[in-house]
Parts: sequence; structure tokens; C-alpha cells
Amino acid sequence: MTVINEKQCNGCKICQIYCTVDAIIYNSEDKKCYVDQDLCTECYVCLRQKVCNRGAIEPIELDNFYKQFQHGMSDPVENHGVTGVTGRGTEEVKTNDVSGRVKKGEVGIAIDMGRPGMGVYLRDASKVAMAIAKVGVELQSAEHTPLAALMKDVKTGELIEDCLNYHLLSVIVEGKCAENKLKDVLGALQEVEKQIDTVFSLGLILRVDEFGQTKALACLDELSIPQPYWGKVNMGLGRPLSLD
Repeated sequence: MTVINEKQCNGCKICQIYCTVDAIIYNSEDKKCYVDQDLCTECYVCLRQKVCNRGAIEPIELDNFYKQFQHGMSDPVENHGVTGVTGRGTEEVKTNDVSGRVKKGEVGIAIDMGRPGMGVYLRDASKVAMAIAKVGVELQSAEHTPLAALMKDVKTGELIEDCLNYHLLSVIVEGKCAENKLKDVLGALQEVEKQIDTVFSLGLILRVDEFGQTKALACLDELSIPQPYWGKVNMGLGRPLSLD
């Protein structure tokens, strides 16, 4: 946990410039800065970069599981213990040519919630996960994505109550659905976006035909969602190659 030693702080406010979510607050009465623990994401930018020339910013050992999770998701250089992946603990199916997690006839869903300057509370991640699970998304297990470790049941996407008020820099909700369910999933996201206090971007992982085409995205026009004009193409160079 990140704190500011008030004996060392001289109130210069330089540290505020570096905070990714404006969690460092200046107290005009005692002319000192402090860390608002409800806003802090434990990204450790202020600690790693040693932004205080007086050494007033200090770490306190994280003995709370949710604080440890918060740090692991928000600090891009932290390695997640289960998935072994740095930077939010997931590869977002980028190795699908080898793993084959998204098969033909399926659509992978990767919802990237939060961003620097805003962050995301886990209560909003829970709302999004529940919304898409309700319309047919099979959420990924904790083996592949860290958020699943906080779910009461991966089939519903509901997160346990104790974690809901923790603030992260960003988190990814991952899953997959049948191609014929994509329209329902997109409709559910259009509804739940009105209920959350952050931003998200949606990534769709699709298996294309031999001409690089897919009919699954036709439903975007029906929902007045612009067709994507950019993306990442997996060339199938992984070995062993997954063909199913």
C-alpha cells in the first residue's frame, strides 16, 4: 500500500503530477499531501519513479489479498502468479493460434475496462461480467484471466462483495460466445454501459475463412455500431498450430 510520510512531506505537490488517477490529495490546512486509499490503484508509479525527492512516498506491506490483486492488475511490471503474464495477467487470447481457446464458430470477447486518469472500480467490472454472462458468454477461468479468481461463480460473472469497492487502473473481462450470440452480447454491452462509471473498449477475436472474411460482424450494422477498420491479425505462425 502506498502512503505519504507526513514528517517527510513538505507539501511541494510535485507528486500529484505523476499520479495516474489523481489519488494524491493536498491538505491545505496542514500543507501536506496524502494518498486517498479509496482512489489509489496501487500502480506504484510514484514509488517506482521515485517522484518525491524527499523520500516521503513509502510502501506498506500488502497483507490484504484484494490490495495484492489491485497492485498486480494496476502495475504493468508485476507478474501474475497464476497466469504468469505481466500487465493485468492476461494475453487476451493473443496466442490463439497455439492455444485454440476460441474455435471456429465462436467469438472471443475482451472488454478492456478503465484507463489512466479514470481507472475502474471492481463493482463496475462485476456489472459488465454479469451482463454478458446472462446473454450467453462463457467467461474465462482463473487459469487464463485473473478477474475470474474474484467471481462467486464464473457462470454468472458476479464478483464477491468484499472486492467491489477496490479501484484498479484497468482490468479485462474475458470470455467467448457462439457467433449467433454476438448480437445479444453487443446489445447487453450497450445497456450496461449506461450503468457504469468508467470507460471500456471491446475487442472481438474471430476465426476467419481462407479469404480472411467472417459473417459474424454483420450484426454491427443492425445495432448501428461502426464496422472496425483496424485490428491485429494472427498469421497462424504458432507451433503447434491449432486448426479446430
